[in-house]
Amino acid sequence: MKYHTKKSALILLADGTIFYGKSVGGKEGTAVGEVCFNTGMTGYQEIFTDPSYFGQLMVTTNAHIGNYGTHEDEVESETVKIAGLICKNFSYEYSRPSADSSLLEFLDKNNLFAISDVDTRALVSYIRDNGAMNALISTRVDEIDALKEELKQVPSMEGLELSSMVSTKEPYYYGDENSTYRISALDIGIKKNILRNLAKRGAYIKVFPYNTSFEEMKSWNPDGYFISNGPGDPEPLTDAIAAAKEMIKSDKPLFGICLGHQVLALANGVSTYKMHNGHRGINHPILNLVTGKGEITSQNHGFAVNREETEAHPQLEITHVHLNDQTVAGIRMKDKDVFSVQYHPEASPGPHDADYLFDQFFDMIKTGKN
Repeated sequence: MKYHTKKSALILLADGTIFYGKSVGGKEGTAVGEVCFNTGMTGYQEIFTDPSYFGQLMVTTNAHIGNYGTHEDEVESETVKIAGLICKNFSYEYSRPSADSSLLEFLDKNNLFAISDVDTRALVSYIRDNGAMNALISTRVDEIDALKEELKQVPSMEGLELSSMVSTKEPYYYGDENSTYRISALDIGIKKNILRNLAKRGAYIKVFPYNTSFEEMKSWNPDGYFISNGPGDPEPLTDAIAAAKEMIKSDKPLFGICLGHQVLALANGVSTYKMHNGHRGINHPILNLVTGKGEITSQNHGFAVNREETEAHPQLEITHVHLNDQTVAGIRMKDKDVFSVQYHPEASPGPHDADYLFDQFFDMIKTGKN
């Protein structure tokens, strides 16, 4: 086993609180972003490459990170999207025979700064009590005052538009062009596994940049529309909201996930708000109000849809609620084939309780074509 020098590092929170650790691989560096935590015991590679996490410092609550290495197929986008990693025990060696490389090699390839040996239980407990906030991780442990000044310059996640940073720059196609169905997908931070789930159900997908007009998406003559997940505050996404309004008017099936769910709510005049702490993990309990069944789901969001406004809306129905805090987890329009959820039915590595939502979307498309 290769010996790695441990260099002192710290986490500086926006309120001045400091936690200490060691830099992974003995590297020097500094990274800034909104600090958040994920409770998943597996799936760290998918978390790190999820565009929804763009600009965030990720605290992993599982005690060991890196122990099964990385695999080139287990990514949700082409590059790492988190701003930095904070963990307890970082595994430099891995045991999975099918892994391509160690997590350290993967982070080095993506130029990501990480710190370990942190009391993550104390840090997560503090974040839970005091809320998600901007933070900084650094090996410049003797420059506290300077770091505090740098942290003051970091913009708040509230009001921050980030989809333009992760969306495709040009339209592209995914799937088999001879597939039965065509779907126009608005990429405001799309995950690869969403495209895989659509394609394996018989769809050929054209993926459009975040600010694409409805007319351009319509010109491909799709059988349905999709609005993806993504990072940041949904309210600044004025182009996506405008496109969503037109998608609704088109009377073709429309499905939204996570940030796409929030955009659909805003397109219906329902507001969103920044949560004290978001929902991030692969063990979140959801109640399907239509079927009465419970689901364990993967979630990653820091904003939510206003429940009172949704309940008062004449054309909207709440279909799913989060059982931990009763927040809106799913909505549908009463007179149209339009629905969305606040969680991830495409979750990889899991759970897969909610992948029926893709089947529901395709049932709507099939009915529309008949």
